[in-house]
Amino acid sequence: MQKTPNILVFMTDQQRGDSLTNPLIKMPNMRALMKDGLHFENTHCPSPHCCPSRATFFTGQYPTEHGVWNNVCVQNTLSDRLNPGTTLFSESFAKQNYYLGYSGKWHVSFKTGPEDHGFEENYVTSNKNTKPDEATAHMSAGWEVYKKLAETLDENTNAPRAMGQIKRPGYPTYNHYGMKENPFNDLDVVNAAIEKLKEIPEDGQPWMYYIGTLGPHDPYFVPQRFLDMYKDVDIELSDIHFDDLQDKPHLYQRTQKAFNQLTVAEKKDAILHYMAFCTYEDYLFGLVIETIKKRNDFDDTLILLTSDHGDYNGEHGLWCKGLPAFKGAYHIPAIISWKNGIKNPNRTISEAVSLADFAPTFLELIGEDTSTLTGKSLVPFINDEQPEKWREYSFTQTNGNEIYGIQRAVFSDKWKLVYNSFDHDELYNLEDDPDELVNLASNDKYDSIKKTLYIELWSFAESVNDKCLNPYIMVGLAEYGPAYAYK
Repeated sequence: MQKTPNILVFMTDQQRGDSLTNPLIKMPNMRALMKDGLHFENTHCPSPHCCPSRATFFTGQYPTEHGVWNNVCVQNTLSDRLNPGTTLFSESFAKQNYYLGYSGKWHVSFKTGPEDHGFEENYVTSNKNTKPDEATAHMSAGWEVYKKLAETLDENTNAPRAMGQIKRPGYPTYNHYGMKENPFNDLDVVNAAIEKLKEIPEDGQPWMYYIGTLGPHDPYFVPQRFLDMYKDVDIELSDIHFDDLQDKPHLYQRTQKAFNQLTVAEKKDAILHYMAFCTYEDYLFGLVIETIKKRNDFDDTLILLTSDHGDYNGEHGLWCKGLPAFKGAYHIPAIISWKNGIKNPNRTISEAVSLADFAPTFLELIGEDTSTLTGKSLVPFINDEQPEKWREYSFTQTNGNEIYGIQRAVFSDKWKLVYNSFDHDELYNLEDDPDELVNLASNDKYDSIKKTLYIELWSFAESVNDKCLNPYIMVGLAEYGPAYAYK
């Protein structure tokens, strides 16, 4: 086994974990990678937003540790940079004389970019702010947008809603799906990466290349030829798509309200567009694989395919991602392939994996210490060995994506507890209710289970220095407080 492999990372944006196994979605290139490597079928991100999850990927730490909580590029961000002293795995690779290349979405810090962490930048998007005095440096709309909108407000309000549109009084019309060639300029990102990959010497210094596309992120605008692949596909909606959220937090219901404008036919059409978008991303991934297969060092190249977070995709009447803690936004795809490194490929790993686990995996492969990281190395699985001790519980951390509210979740194969500081909690029996439709949190019958899960939640919170603690009577609202972690 080569000790220091080349590494190629292909990270999509907002791709559901079950897209890899959904038989209706055409993804030949990613599924071929599964046969050649390892499919980590139970992988989750720490937060249902781009920036904190991407920061976790690069650091092996959770948001409480690296300090990125939400979109770093909006005016009301809680944090626009990594905590001082936070390091990315790329910095260790640079010290070991790896060539590091970067194409695509950054979205980790508003103050630093890939080049500040060892990478050569090639067509980078959502990069650091280079014009700090200009309001346009931020992504979110300023007041001028609304002043302009007011000029045609009555006309826009009275106009009939078009297919796939969502109208909200006083806000711009949101177009949920449609057709567009080269959405988010992902083809340009991939082409820039391909050109650079052709230039990297094949028998010289080891290399790592990161490619970050923006699809299948909403809105789901997809090239026509990929939409045509689904013209004969019938979508069936089930109970999970008609959850009225009456036993869930009121914020969930308020979020759902805008999407309730969509008819059943539009919801099915939106799902088809999302599926076609996944196929388009698979096509782009295939272009990259085709390129590196022509290299002499392909067999010594570790390939990771993953995403930063998922998408609700109509489940629970919701779309996109955000504060609701349902599985759709947290479950992500993860495949590792490495011809000269993986023992007994074509395996599916069912153990719980975190997006935080990839940084320590990469670092262990180049002989770096990973003992200070919260994530765990996946090297034992690569070697077809069973780790002596693996996690039973997974954890999520978010303070909300620009509509703020502290939310923490803990879940195992059987139970899931969601602590919502802004509303009542959620408790789901995942064995009996995998779609998370029935909230059991108010049922005293499950009090001991809630207590056990709270103990796990607070124990993890202490291990990652979570500062959501405050005993003040107006904010210490958890049903079982942190002291239970020490009882």
